[in-house]
Amino acid sequence: MATAWLRERHRRWPRSTNPHLLVSRISAADEAGPKISTEVTKTVFERVGISASRLRQDRIHDEARHTADPVHLIRMFGPATSTAMTYVMAAHPDNRHGLTGR
Repeated sequence: MATAWLRERHRRWPRSTNPHLLVSRISAADEAGPKISTEVTKTVFERVGISASRLRQDRIHDEARHTADPVHLIRMFGPATSTAMTYVMAAHPDNRHGLTGR
């Protein structure tokens, strides 16, 4: 779904320099302008039956499966240290002792 959106985003706004995944007609043209509104995001996700929060959680968990590095998760997504560790431990349940340093 994200790949399809990136293709569509590039098709619609090929010259956009806005670095964010989700953009609107306005924010794609002017990255210094207003951010995409919460209501727009909520409406779009409700149409496909998923919440933005759940999508973010899935994305962090997927990244944790690939890296197992809580510092990387903190830099990319900004969760608290304990939250980043929770994602890493959930993504690597067989390596809990190695991840916690015990």
